[in-house]
Amino acid sequence: MTVVNRRIVLASRPHGEPKPEHFRLEENRVNALRDGEVLLRTRFLSLDPYMRGRMSAAKSYAKPVEIGEVMVGQTVSAVEASHHPAFAVGDLVLSPAGWQDYLVSDGHGLQKLDPADGAPSAFLGVLGMPGMTAYAGLLEIGRPQAGETVAVAAAAGPVGSLVGQIARIKGARSVGIAGGPEKCAYLTETLGFDAAVDHRAPDFPEALARACPSGIDVYFENVGGAVFDAVLPLLNDFARIPVCGLVSGYNMSELPPGPDRSPTLMRAVLTKRLTLRGFIVWDFAELHDGFLRDVGGWLKAGRVTAREDMVEGLEKAPAAFIGMLRGANFGKLVVKVS
Repeated sequence: MTVVNRRIVLASRPHGEPKPEHFRLEENRVNALRDGEVLLRTRFLSLDPYMRGRMSAAKSYAKPVEIGEVMVGQTVSAVEASHHPAFAVGDLVLSPAGWQDYLVSDGHGLQKLDPADGAPSAFLGVLGMPGMTAYAGLLEIGRPQAGETVAVAAAAGPVGSLVGQIARIKGARSVGIAGGPEKCAYLTETLGFDAAVDHRAPDFPEALARACPSGIDVYFENVGGAVFDAVLPLLNDFARIPVCGLVSGYNMSELPPGPDRSPTLMRAVLTKRLTLRGFIVWDFAELHDGFLRDVGGWLKAGRVTAREDMVEGLEKAPAAFIGMLRGANFGKLVVKVS
């Protein structure tokens, strides 16, 4: 049987904000399986901010997507056919299939999923890479102590929301920074954050200071820009700053105008003895089993809550991705492909 695959490829490299014309929907035929291969059909596709960096040719921690290549991304996929002894038809796997309907795989990089452990799409969010980012960055770099104040940017997103909830589980005070009253209300009323601050409010720096009367001991950074400018004066001596992303600058094609503020930052690093560390999630791969045990247990016990923003249809991935970079999503952004 001929299988036709839809795939979304990088049509051109954006300079600034990505636009629909930077993506192209194509169709191709899937090759027949050989021994040792499986045919995967994408059920859910994860959309994440790091993908913007992969659209650029600039040197980074991972190679860029080339023009005409399928956009990268993790998926939850179902095994449609198998010539591989380790995979049976119907198995669900975590796969690096990217923005497409089908993938022929030799089994490398696939992780079998047990539906009993959670909803399949959760392995792209709270039980997947975003959840692992929150868990590892907060506990290994942030190391929150009972009674300390932990602040987190993009707190209504998949990483930030879990950071704040884990901080509370560890006995710390949790302050979320998010865009808009609805997201801030969600943080305090649903997730149990101690306080939430709207970074779009005209008095944001003052409001953040009021929410952190004893300063900030851990700041989990994934935004940068004006949010970090407001956080920096509030950092206590020996504060820890895990940095997993800088989404406010992902669409920049040149440095923002204004004076060089690096001396102010470096002076604070020195005089306050700050720990400022960037990390990529799989720097802490050895923590993965503990992450699944702890976060999976908290999820089943109701101590952790996760929200998804589900979009239906592969063809809607570009628009959803562009919106995510503007802060339009509310929760983990997932595309339901099939």
